[in-house]
Amino acid sequence: MRTSFLILWFLPCLAYGAHLPEPRAVPEVFAATNAEVTNLVEQLYSSDVNKAASGDVTLNLQYLASSSQTGSGTDYASQKLFSYVNEAKLFARPTFSRFIALLNNYVETTGTAESVPTAEITEQNAFVDEVFKTSIFSLLSNFLVSKGYYTSSTSFKDDLKMMWFGLFTRTKGPLDSSGFEHIFLGEIHGGKISGFHNWIRFYLLEKEGKLNYLSYSADGPWTNYPDVYGFQFKWSNYLKSIGSMFIGSSPEFDLAVFTLCYVTRPDSVCTVTMGGKTLKIQTYTWANTTYGNGKRYVASTYPIV
Repeated sequence: MRTSFLILWFLPCLAYGAHLPEPRAVPEVFAATNAEVTNLVEQLYSSDVNKAASGDVTLNLQYLASSSQTGSGTDYASQKLFSYVNEAKLFARPTFSRFIALLNNYVETTGTAESVPTAEITEQNAFVDEVFKTSIFSLLSNFLVSKGYYTSSTSFKDDLKMMWFGLFTRTKGPLDSSGFEHIFLGEIHGGKISGFHNWIRFYLLEKEGKLNYLSYSADGPWTNYPDVYGFQFKWSNYLKSIGSMFIGSSPEFDLAVFTLCYVTRPDSVCTVTMGGKTLKIQTYTWANTTYGNGKRYVASTYPIV
């Protein structure tokens, strides 16, 4: 009976020229187990020596929005989110300063080709070089090489540059986006804010008067930094109904956790812990274009709140 069913299913595909579905590889055992990925994130969490201390960042959360209020665009907060950030301490650290230097290199709105002059490539390389000096990236690099994702730290470093900074188009036109821009800076796409999952970027735009904090909808269980929140805000009058991000983390921590989950759990939910408390990271690959031998750029990745 089962054989007859398979034949009947197969014949119409031949008759009408339909393509049989490609075999789908669904590995039951990842190269890196869930326990190994979780253990590494705990190590990254405890090794983030550049993160904010308890007095380095002060938030003024004000209003907790319900699920029915997050998309309204209503301003429930009369004051800024960030009451204080110890810029003199945090932003003087090399990975912070190298990261901040990248923030003026991108066009905010999709549909316009990104220009990448030599000076900007130099800034990208300087940032990547700096994060690779940290213990966080030593841990990450050693892990990915040991599990067979890369043959060496150098090959990982080269691939990281491509997956994060390689350009692709979100508008079926010019090369107008990258994973780094989308996640760490945010973009105006389709009449709303797309991406934007970084607290440093949020703070600097709010300080400049270009971003208006509206409310928060999620507060993670952590009592020190890094913590995880979900915010509502407007940037250039465009709305982000739920923008999730780490708060108080270093740039290398964000990049390392996102990269780890992206490489080991692409297009899925990566469940880990920080300080024993559960954290879920969603990852998406960019499926429309590839680089190298069929590798995919980072489309998006962020904490789930």
